[in-house]
Amino acid sequence: MYSIVTVQQILKRKGADVWSVSPDHTVYEALQFMAEKNVGAVMVTREGDLVGVFSERDYARKVALAGKNEHNTKVKDVMTGRVIGVGPHQKIEECLALMTGKFIRHLPVVDAEGGLLGVVSIGDVVKELIVEQDFVIDQLVHYVSGEKPRPPIPNRTDPEL
Repeated sequence: MYSIVTVQQILKRKGADVWSVSPDHTVYEALQFMAEKNVGAVMVTREGDLVGVFSERDYARKVALAGKNEHNTKVKDVMTGRVIGVGPHQKIEECLALMTGKFIRHLPVVDAEGGLLGVVSIGDVVKELIVEQDFVIDQLVHYVSGEKPRPPIPNRTDPEL
């Protein structure tokens, strides 16, 4: 199955809030912020520019297991600096392939100039795929049984989303 759902549509539905910290924040401050926002990763920005991603995985592997102190370790010293992002018109299957191929869970969404538009997580992408697959299965069941299919999912194919 090939979806027509784009990253832009996911952001429109879930919201485009971007939680970020400075590279000069301590790991502890970043972890507190992540707990407050109930997220598994934050974007690392300097003067509005995306410079990295800091995740629970970064903390576990580069701080906790390395025996570093989260109170004196700076985010810039343990963040993932080589950020892989996607554009707003990227299809969700492409995002899933990228995420599984690169072992990443969060994709910053950037515009043509590199401006940060939002973030999609592996959970966001999988949720969209499940909704689409449920719809297709329902349509096939109705087709095979001869019943009238349910109407399409609202706004799923609207290119403006």
